Amino acid sequence: MLRAPDGRPARLRYLPGSYQVLEPGDHVRCAVTGVAIPLAQLRYWSHELQEAYVDAEAAHRRWREARAKGLL
Repeated sequence: MLRAPDGRPARLRYLPGSYQVLEPGDHVRCAVTGVAIPLAQLRYWSHELQEAYVDAEAAHRRWREARAKGLL
């Protein structure tokens, strides 16, 4: 298996229930908090908004914001 260099962000396409790696890396950034999320720990994302979230609270916060703006 190919390993990405440590510290390099990955570029992903978020799908319902999974994601596709477009550019290898070892983490993504939370769209709400900016915290680096190791890919092995990535559990929350939005395929509609194409964003990753560090935890359920951040995901819910973004969902509420997007609903209020009519994005979802």
